[in-house]
Amino acid sequence: MLSWDDEVAPPTAPRPPQQPAPGELSLSTSGVIRAAEVDSGQRAQRVNSDDKRIINGKTDVNQLVPFKYKWAWDKYLAACANHWMPQEVNMQRDIEQWKNPNGLSDDERRLVKRNLGFFVTADSLAANNIVLGTYRHITAPECRQYLLRQAFEEAIHTHAYQYIVESLGLDEGEIFNAYNEIKSIREKDEFLIPFINTLTDPGFVTGTVENDRKLLKSLIVFACLMEGLFFYVGFAQILALGRQNKMTGAAEQYQYILRDESMHCNFGIDLINTIKMENPLLWSAEFREEIKVLFMQAVELEYRYAEDTMPRGVLGLNAPMFKGYLRFIANRRAQQIGIEPLFAREENPFPWMSEMIDLKKERNFFETRVTEYQTGGALNWE
Repeated sequence: MLSWDDEVAPPTAPRPPQQPAPGELSLSTSGVIRAAEVDSGQRAQRVNSDDKRIINGKTDVNQLVPFKYKWAWDKYLAACANHWMPQEVNMQRDIEQWKNPNGLSDDERRLVKRNLGFFVTADSLAANNIVLGTYRHITAPECRQYLLRQAFEEAIHTHAYQYIVESLGLDEGEIFNAYNEIKSIREKDEFLIPFINTLTDPGFVTGTVENDRKLLKSLIVFACLMEGLFFYVGFAQILALGRQNKMTGAAEQYQYILRDESMHCNFGIDLINTIKMENPLLWSAEFREEIKVLFMQAVELEYRYAEDTMPRGVLGLNAPMFKGYLRFIANRRAQQIGIEPLFAREENPFPWMSEMIDLKKERNFFETRVTEYQTGGALNWE
């Protein structure tokens, strides 16, 4: 079960980076293969795990082992064990409820459509950020391995939302273009896009304090604020529907997605903390203040989204309840990366969300199918 009190294990202290060996083929930070000039008879040096770095590394990114960041490899294996596909979830009851004029209230229908309107493009933005941006700046191959799995999971999530939209017979244009047409959704995406643009700019390279901080800031925005905050109003709303035996197929898929995104968030936090350890000059007091401002902005944007998705009370929830929830989550995310809590005395008003995340049981919360879906190994996404 998810524990909000779990501490992030500190990474080991770094050693000075190893320079590429003569004749060695490796990838630069930008992903371009390089070869040192050398007499053709000289042999390339093998990778020493102590010389690896998360960013600005000089070791060969094509050589996965020896491991230095075993936590990244373990998360990759756990993610593979948690594999699932949307079409395995039966949507028949959802279809019947949606088509029945009395199956859902107007407020519940608005909530579902607003939810899908945000999520159908949010995971595409996350995937683009990984594939076109983050991946090429990370120089630890075990971390890259997890990022590849994460990108695939973002594609599965987009597939899931499309499957729900198609199953319910919703207007695809309305849902998929909501991030342009719905103000509360558009504002969240407009907050994220500049950070995507920074990392996907072909001219952007790390190696200076200024650019390394830009990379670190983008990682914090996506791990702590997008996947770690922006998704949680939507998750709570759809899972609340499922708790009332409504839209159980959609809720089951959201439950799997919540598990995946929790792993993404945890991986990102470990990545952030390791970069901080290896590059202590980046974590200045001024930089921390900039991060606090972003946290405050994100909480306000997500609260506006909560107000828009549920202008009246529904499912025993209302927008003001989410203010405390968002502040609680923001405090937790801040503490996980070494920033003091931003809000005083906030507690989790939805303890049942932890129960939803815990899939170690015979059947899922909605009793629709066996939910401990794994290809092997024990469920573990911390």
